[in-house]
Amino acid sequence: MVRAAGIELYWLPLGAGGWLVRRCGRAYEAVVARRERRPTRDLYHSALIVRAADGRFVIEMAPIPDGDGARRGVVSEGPVGSRLAARLRLFRYEVRRWQDGVIPDVDEAVESPRLLTSDDARARHVLELVASVPTPVWGRDELDLGEMWNSNSLVSWLLVRAGFEPESIALPSGGRAPGWDAGVEAALRRL
Repeated sequence: MVRAAGIELYWLPLGAGGWLVRRCGRAYEAVVARRERRPTRDLYHSALIVRAADGRFVIEMAPIPDGDGARRGVVSEGPVGSRLAARLRLFRYEVRRWQDGVIPDVDEAVESPRLLTSDDARARHVLELVASVPTPVWGRDELDLGEMWNSNSLVSWLLVRAGFEPESIALPSGGRAPGWDAGVEAALRRL
């Protein structure tokens, strides 16, 4: 069955399917929560599935597993942690517009999918925007936006540039999406 055009937002628990990322994420959130004098929250990262006349695409930011980026619809890459280390694939991320792609651990998604629109023109616009998303250093605030750049930044940047109101997109109950506001701010500044 072919589904109608649209944009679906997925919220995935940070570290779904892997203990190291989950453990590091919990440690990070504990430090941030203590600094901000608030309780800890669950952390999430986001991805999109976009359906348009051209097909179904997964839009996400992820580590680079191998040199076959064309197979995964890679449109750009960026450094992880430091521009100096980016010579090594381990310290680069890729931005994917992956036709018929998969979101790893989608079965662990929370309050998902969220259908943001069923408008084909808006879905096609998001697909066009993917190649122009900024690619600053992942995990850093290189653009001076107030928080680090990551997969949430990619998704929020795309949605805001496509005309979605940031406040209309709710985070999962009791959760946080670090980097989300960085993408919103970059989109509003037209970076």
